[in-house]
Amino acid sequence: MAEPFKQDWGARAFVRARRLVGVRFRPQGYDPSTGLDCVGLVWAAYAAAGRRLIRPTDYPLRGWSQQRIADALRRAGFVPAVSAPQSGDVALVALAAEQFHLVLMGPDRCVHAHAGLRRVVESPLDAALLTAPRWQLAKED
Repeated sequence: MAEPFKQDWGARAFVRARRLVGVRFRPQGYDPSTGLDCVGLVWAAYAAAGRRLIRPTDYPLRGWSQQRIADALRRAGFVPAVSAPQSGDVALVALAAEQFHLVLMGPDRCVHAHAGLRRVVESPLDAALLTAPRWQLAKED
């Protein structure tokens, strides 16, 4: 018998992501002990919250199309967000040169693996994040 749904996975994942602030940045990193990238941060936060996701493999450092990212998020159990922003939403931010970045959102802050600062950081939500495409973990049946 499945464990009763006690708390929203997204809220739990955001709490766990905040505990990862300061972890070093590592391209294609998915283990907090050795470093995380933006994809690894989202997957590590949900895993620490108790929800294991299907992790994408062989994704490039640059040039990963928006469609391939959307497909990877779907395989992991996310769906496009249609409600107001919620803790645990994953924002898909378009950067320069058609590069995309995943950000884990909270109620008024976000956590992400910052390549320039070479570590996981927490910062306030801004207009760009609030208007970026968002994904939410689908509710379990």
